[in-house]
Amino acid sequence: MTNLVANPSSVPASPAADGLRLEFRRNMGHISRQSLTYFAGTLFTMLAGYLVKVYVARVLGAENLGLYALGMTLVTLTQLVGCLGLQGAAPRYVAIYNGAKRWDDLRSFLTRSVLIIFSLNLAFSAMLLAGGGWISRHLYHAPNLAPYIPVFAVLTVLGSLTAFYGQVLAGFKDVAKRTIITHFIGSSLVIPLTVILLAMGTGMWGYLSAQVVNSAVVLALLVAVARALTPAPARLPWASLPPLDPEIKGFAAASLGMGALDFLVSQADKVLLGFYLNPKLVGIYVIASTLSALIPIILQSVNQIFAPVIADLHAQGRQAVLGKLFQTLTKWVVGLTLPLAFVIIVFAIPLLRLFGNGFDAGWPVLVIGAAGQFVNCGVGSVGYLLLMSGNQKRLMRVQFGMAFISVFVNIVLIPILGIIGAAIAAVSVNVGGNLWNLFEVRKALGISPYNRSYYSLLLPATAAVGCIVALRQWNDLLRHSWLAVLVALAMSYLIFGLVALKYALDEDDRMIAVAAWTQFRGAFATGVKV
Repeated sequence: MTNLVANPSSVPASPAADGLRLEFRRNMGHISRQSLTYFAGTLFTMLAGYLVKVYVARVLGAENLGLYALGMTLVTLTQLVGCLGLQGAAPRYVAIYNGAKRWDDLRSFLTRSVLIIFSLNLAFSAMLLAGGGWISRHLYHAPNLAPYIPVFAVLTVLGSLTAFYGQVLAGFKDVAKRTIITHFIGSSLVIPLTVILLAMGTGMWGYLSAQVVNSAVVLALLVAVARALTPAPARLPWASLPPLDPEIKGFAAASLGMGALDFLVSQADKVLLGFYLNPKLVGIYVIASTLSALIPIILQSVNQIFAPVIADLHAQGRQAVLGKLFQTLTKWVVGLTLPLAFVIIVFAIPLLRLFGNGFDAGWPVLVIGAAGQFVNCGVGSVGYLLLMSGNQKRLMRVQFGMAFISVFVNIVLIPILGIIGAAIAAVSVNVGGNLWNLFEVRKALGISPYNRSYYSLLLPATAAVGCIVALRQWNDLLRHSWLAVLVALAMSYLIFGLVALKYALDEDDRMIAVAAWTQFRGAFATGVKV
């Protein structure tokens, strides 16, 4: 597939082509700057979080980590039902109402959504308190989980509201502030608090208490920022709230359905592992899966900013700009993800050994999961393209099919292969679902993420992979596993970047690189401001 915009050196520029390029550059500049902030926050959180996870894993052990993972499946399910899909509707309708200055509709959506989410999650948390003990003993065969159910109930209410207000900030196209709150401030609070409480010998109670305090503080800050971003006419008293638009109800219902299907896809493995195996194996599986989840960090950063842009461009009929953004962003995601993915695959065993004795048994889970996550990055923002363009029914069809496959494959493979069976089921769903979404995007929107410029990634990718493999052979010379991993990451990205700068960047790529570097240098010089 060729580029959507012809080479300006070979074809005279037309007004339409100039307009396309100007709009592309404006949107890409916004996405790259905001994504860099989100990426920096996510990277800071993940690196700090993994350091704490290493400490937590060594203090609590695999069994307690498994209990925590099983408890969070209950939290996730309760939040899913209690939010009714409204958190999924927030980025789309906050962006639309705010852009069109429909203040009454915006006020109604924000106020009614908060009331619904708070009330329902409070009710469902009470049900969790009543039935959590039975679930712990009879479904998960983990009676030690029962005493912690009240804390998970509190996390349910706080987490649901946090998720909604986080998406509200995305609708206002200010992911940077959300990132600072949830990643920088939240992590700066929860990490030392967790370490202090665990060092005091509080065990799981201390770990969960740190989560509750962090959730409460983050929620308060998100509410304050969301109120500040809401235009004054949309903050009027809500005595005469107009009803929610029926379109919102349909979109939220679709979002709820997709959330339910996503729960089956993302949580079925843990639920079934808890049912068939034991919390210790669940803990090993969760650590390996969490490490592989680091791979799409760049795609997640792009998605947070690209999602409302998709809604705006599609509503305006700017398909050419949307298609070009899709191509360029996916190419960058693929290129910048490749060194990280290969470092995790090649250094899987040394990485898992950092968490303590026994965790290296999960290395096949990490390798399999990393391969699936790279495919996820390779197709780009296909799910958001379907959701934000009003094609949620296509996305639901994909998720419904993948949810059925996930449950079926997990039921078949876990009793036979244990955690490796769960990993195979997860990667099958990941790859199959993303390729299916890609097909639906091409069919519904007529755009594809691929063009000839991807061939330019071959040389820097080959150089980076060669560097990683060579460093793995010399791993013992560095004595410490964590040092070998850091050196491999740094060297592979350095080599990839140098070769790409020389051979792989076109004019649009260089524009993105300059915008990102300017943002990075500005943040370094002045500090990130809320």
